[in-house]
Amino acid sequence: MTTKPRLDKAHARRLLAQMIRIRAFEERCAELYTQQKIRGFLHLYTGEEANAVGIMEALSPQDSVVATYREHGHALARGIAMGPLMAEMYGKANGTSLGRGGSMHVFDRATRFCGGNAIVGGGLPLAVGLALAEKMQKRPAVVVCLFGEGAVAEGEFHESLNLAAVWKLPVLFVCENNLYAMGSAIERTESETDIHRKAESYRIESHQVDGMDVVAVEVATRAALERMRTGAGPQFLECKTYRFRAHSMFDAQLYRDKAEVERWKERDPIKRFGEWTVACGLLHESDVRALEKEAAAEVEAAVAFAEQGAWEPVADLGRYVLMDKVPL
Repeated sequence: MTTKPRLDKAHARRLLAQMIRIRAFEERCAELYTQQKIRGFLHLYTGEEANAVGIMEALSPQDSVVATYREHGHALARGIAMGPLMAEMYGKANGTSLGRGGSMHVFDRATRFCGGNAIVGGGLPLAVGLALAEKMQKRPAVVVCLFGEGAVAEGEFHESLNLAAVWKLPVLFVCENNLYAMGSAIERTESETDIHRKAESYRIESHQVDGMDVVAVEVATRAALERMRTGAGPQFLECKTYRFRAHSMFDAQLYRDKAEVERWKERDPIKRFGEWTVACGLLHESDVRALEKEAAAEVEAAVAFAEQGAWEPVADLGRYVLMDKVPL
């Protein structure tokens, strides 16, 4: 599952560029939060970039994505423009959800990004419903459902996997296992800490993947999608990953040792893949530096887009609340 395939320069550059973009966006969001430009809850994806990029790289335009509240990286990798995404962080009317969703509820119809979800495990049954619709209408699309390991303790995790297996639905369940459900170490809450084994109990083919290796994630995702598109039913991936920042900006992060965080940072997916591409001759150091500059410029343009955006007028407060208020 973790064998690296041959990559051409364009492919390698695209993977690295996406991860660098996500990291730059998230780090800028952290700064903006301390300046009170972004308010409310903010869950950053720093350290987990390989999962979003590897998964989204393998998808087709007709496929749907159901994400978690830590979804900025998923959204960017799926193709949502950075400007509207940053505006959504601000709560501005030029945001992806018109400023009504904020950090945890990014939605974009054009990319079939069916929203982040603030409820732990809340996206699982939604993904099953979307996949049922695809199957009933005989469309070739699949649905990718992302969630953290904390969601496996919820009842809807088991209900969703069971129904998907019984009905052989085209759902790719992806558990981004970063070892801490908010502030609880997985060994304190789960008797079976290899999450993919839970899927096996529902007779769903499942695999554990190095979530700090973008190529391993892409390879595993492509293999799972190929099986699904030929009628194999749901598939399950457990991506072993790690967030470098706290659970949220409110988290004092007293539950894990600083030395542990530093050990995981040695496996930084961006540094790891960047060094590998240079060592293999796919990219040069100058290419990597150029990608960092491009990402920094894109982030600043996104901030400017958000800053210039308008707040939704109070007169529009009732829009989208009742059906007769929603433009068709």
